[in-house]
Amino acid sequence: MKSMTGYGRAAAMLEGFTLTVVVSSVNRKSLDLTIGLPEEWECLEPHVGELARKFATRGKVHIDIEVTGDRSVTEAAWDEDAASTSLDRLQEFAARENVEFRPTTELLWQIVNSQRRSTNFPPPEVAKPVLTETLTGALRSFAAMRAREGESLLVDFIRRSEILHRHVEAIAGRAAQVPANYRELLFRRLRDAGLELDVGDERVLREIALFADRCDTTEEITRLRSHFEQFSALLKSDGEIGRKSEFILQEIGREVNTIGSKANDVTIARAVIELKNELERVREQMANVE
Repeated sequence: MKSMTGYGRAAAMLEGFTLTVVVSSVNRKSLDLTIGLPEEWECLEPHVGELARKFATRGKVHIDIEVTGDRSVTEAAWDEDAASTSLDRLQEFAARENVEFRPTTELLWQIVNSQRRSTNFPPPEVAKPVLTETLTGALRSFAAMRAREGESLLVDFIRRSEILHRHVEAIAGRAAQVPANYRELLFRRLRDAGLELDVGDERVLREIALFADRCDTTEEITRLRSHFEQFSALLKSDGEIGRKSEFILQEIGREVNTIGSKANDVTIARAVIELKNELERVREQMANVE
């Protein structure tokens, strides 16, 4: 089991620069991956995303790749040939569209500034191997933290599953007594009303039978036990758990609601409330699981 909350960091030296990679994530139903890269390395974004998807399948994951060092030479240099080509293309486009083209100083500066080229910043092909190694290190640290938090969540889920089991078994034990309790209550009310009916009276037996059928929760309890077994097996499995558990928890909630509507017993009603409260806690915690 893995948590969707994680953090990992790694750093390395690259041709006089310091490369720092930070990976962090929070809860999200699907994988929402965002990547911050130096503009010179934007072509490496697909490669970074491919690596990240090997370590995370759910969560809002952000990868921040930062390069620090002396870039003063980079800021002072530009590619004049590329700037000239861009200006020529603009002029040709204006001519095709029959638009008067008069370059201004501001336009020239914008073109030249956009065509700056690094004279000492590592190009993508040189940076890729070091970036891959550093990113992998940060992702492994990130995954390790997710796994540690997942272990803590697993312990909590096992404890809460035992609580849910106890409530269900208490309901099952109480449910068997409900028809007999109703029979006693019915005869007491009849006696209080001055009506003495034989215990074998067909009308009384039919009323008790109808009541027993209305409040019978045998099928719901059987299905609940089955759902708990599936949930326990899922907790011990590998791979994605969070999304799969949503359906099981939804089915558990449905059975609990049905039992509550059939209860006709204060003790069972109280146990159902406790079940619902505990189930909601499980759902909230499961939102943290990948």
